[in-house]
Amino acid sequence: MPDYELLIFDWDGTLVDSIGRIVEAMHWAADSCALARCSDAQVKGIIGLGLPEAIAILHPELAGTALVERFRHCYSERYLALEAQPSALFPGVAEALEMFRAQGYRLAVATGKTRHGLQRVLAGRGWLDYFDVTRCADETASKPDPLMLAEILDHCGVSAKRALMVGDSSFDLQMARHAGVDSVAVGYGAQSLAALREYEPALAIEHFMELHAWLVRRASGQLIKVGEHVR
Repeated sequence: MPDYELLIFDWDGTLVDSIGRIVEAMHWAADSCALARCSDAQVKGIIGLGLPEAIAILHPELAGTALVERFRHCYSERYLALEAQPSALFPGVAEALEMFRAQGYRLAVATGKTRHGLQRVLAGRGWLDYFDVTRCADETASKPDPLMLAEILDHCGVSAKRALMVGDSSFDLQMARHAGVDSVAVGYGAQSLAALREYEPALAIEHFMELHAWLVRRASGQLIKVGEHVR
């Protein structure tokens, strides 16, 4: 029996290669509102948060003004236009998720996307019933608050020690830490592994299939050395 029962995934930057589109849409919204653009690195640094929280960090000058809603509208309009051709899954994601399901893992998504946005992309892939449960930032507390994970654990009836959170941002790993859930840092998304290692993930990977290999080895009782950690 694997020591983890429930695998929880962030969406953008972890399963789906959408970071470039998020950055472009944020720049478009800033231009449309006559605001100075933030740097690409600054935008990547807020990916994982809900959109209201992200805008508040990137453009605090908008607080309490009517431009906030215009910025949100411009961002969403541009992102939807870019997503006319849906963002691709990262290499190995489709194959690994199928193997996880076949091996009996329960699967969940914890994302900064809105419910409408997640339902749209899940429907486009024929995945509306693929995951055991999904939670979105507009229906609960935004990351890094642990409420999203607490709700997923409660829905699945799984203890924190039997769950694993997989994400590409500091918000994912902070949320996992606050919830008492082990985490996996992925280095191909919004933030580098060098930055994410600060949060002591159980595993740091550069390719999604590395997660599958690690879980297979854990289930067989082998020790895994990850950076400075042996788990």
